[in-house]
Amino acid sequence: MKKLLVTGSSGLIGSEVVMHFDAIGWEVHGIDNNMRADFFGQMGDTRWNQKRLESTCRNFHHHELDIRNRAGVAVCIQQLQPDLVVHTAAQPSHDLAASRPFDDFDVNAGGTLNLLEAVRLHAPEAVFVHMSTNKVYGDAPNRLSLKELETRWEYADPSDYNGVREDMSIDQSKHSIFGASKVAADVMVQEYGRYFGMKTCCLRGGCLTGPNHSGVELHGFLSYLIKVNASGGVYHVYGYKGKQVRDNIHAYDVARFIEYFYQSPRSGAVYNLGGGRENSCSILEAFAHVEALSGRKMQYTYTDKNREGDHICYISDLSQIKSDYPEWGITKTLPMIFEEIYQAWQERMVDAVKNA
Repeated sequence: MKKLLVTGSSGLIGSEVVMHFDAIGWEVHGIDNNMRADFFGQMGDTRWNQKRLESTCRNFHHHELDIRNRAGVAVCIQQLQPDLVVHTAAQPSHDLAASRPFDDFDVNAGGTLNLLEAVRLHAPEAVFVHMSTNKVYGDAPNRLSLKELETRWEYADPSDYNGVREDMSIDQSKHSIFGASKVAADVMVQEYGRYFGMKTCCLRGGCLTGPNHSGVELHGFLSYLIKVNASGGVYHVYGYKGKQVRDNIHAYDVARFIEYFYQSPRSGAVYNLGGGRENSCSILEAFAHVEALSGRKMQYTYTDKNREGDHICYISDLSQIKSDYPEWGITKTLPMIFEEIYQAWQERMVDAVKNA
């Protein structure tokens, strides 16, 4: 039986990877210490997801481990001897990183290096997939020529229509402290592939989403937006007239790609992985989507100041990833994603009332 180790296994992508590989017969081990609750408080708590995985997956084993624990990570890799390591654990917030820079860097950069070195020393044949982020490009995507439409910003140059390509520079731009720590991790994952010949991959995610996201204001765009509408709350829009665009990819399609990469791995691979143009929407367009589902008007406030390093329009160009892995593609459309997340929040709110 093939063996998988997932870091951040109680999070959005981690839990989807756990479920996907468990369903196809792998032995799955997850590392998670619920640090999201430390970062974001009770609303970021992921213990509910850990319990769900333990109760529904046939071959899932949870390990309470902090990836900053270098010795603990090394022992875990040495004992498990995984065939595949999927690294999804991270501090994911721009705003939080600025107030806790050491925690941010120690988790995002140091934790990644701990895992890479442990794999190199104790399981060098394992495939290593790292969930990077489009924030490694900093605010460079904002230099692309844009035009303002009624509900969104759009690329003005037809050559940019498909979105941001992997050859965009990650240098000489404002990243945010979070973006800088993720750059360090991203480059290190590439280097372990190129320098040591390990089978590694950086997936520079767009808006990763799905029904198992513990979305909060500081992280989890669609999940949090839909939750606010479903609960009758107020959403806060920061700059760009609410017309900033994101492409959204369901965690299931991320997990599917990881399986394809494992079957045909490369060394030092880098891919932009998002929903592409078809799954893109602005905040204003997202409001319209969720209003149609709930029948409830979105309540929001607006601040003209945008978040530092925030992208105005970001769509992942999927040309390279589809060229290298033509059998992979997006299966979860934007309407499907909205419906799944909305239903999940409805169920969670019912459960919260029952357990109150």
